Amino acid sequence: MKAKLHLGIVGACGRGASFKAACDAIGHVAVHAVCDINATSLAAACERLGAQEQYTDYNEMLEKSAIDAVIIGTPMHCHVPQAIAALERNLHVLSEVTAGVSVEECHQLVLASKASKGVYMMAENYTYMRPNQIVKELVRQGLFGTPYYAEGEYIHELKHMNEHQTPWRRRWQTGVDGITYGTHSLGPILQWMPDDRVTRVCCEGTGVRHTDGADKPYCQASSTMLCKTARDALIKIRVDMLSDRPHAMTNYQLQGTDGCYESARAHGETNRVWLRTLNREMKWSDLDSFADITELAAKYLPAQWREQGEAARKAGHGGGDYFEILDFVDAIEAKRPTEIGIHEAMDMTLPGLVSQQSILQGGAWLDVPDSRTW
Repeated sequence: MKAKLHLGIVGACGRGASFKAACDAIGHVAVHAVCDINATSLAAACERLGAQEQYTDYNEMLEKSAIDAVIIGTPMHCHVPQAIAALERNLHVLSEVTAGVSVEECHQLVLASKASKGVYMMAENYTYMRPNQIVKELVRQGLFGTPYYAEGEYIHELKHMNEHQTPWRRRWQTGVDGITYGTHSLGPILQWMPDDRVTRVCCEGTGVRHTDGADKPYCQASSTMLCKTARDALIKIRVDMLSDRPHAMTNYQLQGTDGCYESARAHGETNRVWLRTLNREMKWSDLDSFADITELAAKYLPAQWREQGEAARKAGHGGGDYFEILDFVDAIEAKRPTEIGIHEAMDMTLPGLVSQQSILQGGAWLDVPDSRTW
């Protein structure tokens, strides 16, 4: 390994640029090359990110640049072909969500990852947010007992972004019935149900309620997916990127045999938890107390958040960007395996893709493939 890990960022004029703060905070990661088809803005992005090289052709960057890894911050339908191209060159890959846009291409991604010497990781930053990390630690310590039911909602109206800022969303996020962008909701929940995976799903929608600026119908306004897991848990996921209402992108619930959790749904509310071993009365506790009160934080706030929380918050996305870059670098340097490797990425992505088949079949229950058998 070089003294610094040399990164190439594709999508550098958009989402890819937001990883710069996390790379700087970690310290031994250098953005060496940037790539974007937006030639007009690329030079400014190159200077802003401190890169030495710039490319408008991704394959040219892979061929010519002395990089160790790529961060893929491009539209969803580009993730798999760009990840495979890097893995075939034994480069490490950190890919934005979702991992892919079809079951078939996800299959090809898994095969490429297995054949490569490069590390593959999916950048699901919601799993690293402080509340989600606290719940994960409480589950790990057994305070929820056995988790058996959960809900996740990603409600984010973005019709204006479809037509102006990021028009690719009009096809891949709001042009397909079913769960197109479910990993922010399902990702943390699967980490709260360790050693479990979704085995079958069904999905229904609310019908078409909106049209775009050209008076063409969007997909169904709100879709809900039910998931059954290998350990007989039930998960409900709702994704709605069209309904006119305030955003609510981090809604979660978790029910276990000995505890339950409900995230705040609106401004002024708190993330609340009840745990039998800590409170025999049926009363909520504020989840933030597990981070803000010294004796509770020492027991239940994960060490990385205790030690690096301030740096993480400054890097964006509730600390998620910082910790996912840190995990990626540690996995490359063989310090520890990534928590969202290729199969975890599939566990988070494939249920949504199968839900798109279910909704077309009238809400039929359909099996979700296990990428570990591919």
